[in-house]
This record gives sequence, C-alpha cells and structure tokens, in this order.
Amino acid sequence: MAHTKSGGSTKLGRDSISKRLGVKVNNGQTVNAGGVIIRQRGTYFSAGKNVRKGGDDTLYAVTAGTVRIASKRKTRFDGTPAKIKLVTVEAPSK
Repeated sequence: MAHTKSGGSTKLGRDSISKRLGVKVNNGQTVNAGGVIIRQRGTYFSAGKNVRKGGDDTLYAVTAGTVRIASKRKTRFDGTPAKIKLVTVEAPSK
C-alpha cells in the first residue's frame, strides 16, 4: 500500500493573457493616418472629428495630425446630462 499522496492535477494555475488595452497616443502627440489611438472595451472614450471606432471599440485616426482629448457635456436620450471624453485629431495647418 502506498504511503505518499498522489501528485494529482490542480484546478489552479490558469490565467488569461493581457489584452494590452489603454491609451496608445496621448493628448498633444502626433499620429499617422490609420494609427491606433486608444484600445478599449466599451465606449469609455468617444470618437470625434477625424477619428473612427473599430469593431472592437478601438479608436483610430482617419487623417494624420495631433491628438486632442477633451471632456464634454452631452445630453443622454432620457434628458440626463453626462460627461464624455471626446477624442479628435487636428490636421496640421498648412
């Protein structure tokens, strides 16, 4: 009869890989056309001028320029006010 405990499997030890979310290009920095500005889940940041939202809610630049992130008050559909963070890209002046 064996007197040592069996080295059975454990249910611990699994962890998902990180998704590398967050702000990639910050306020005042330049970005190229098609460059990722913010990777996010949901719409914590909203797309403004010259910015589009991808299928996974990633915000990316349509034109090259300077990134601007600003807070703005917006009225929800039920009339209550909300503060949103709006991301825009300003094209360089010629």
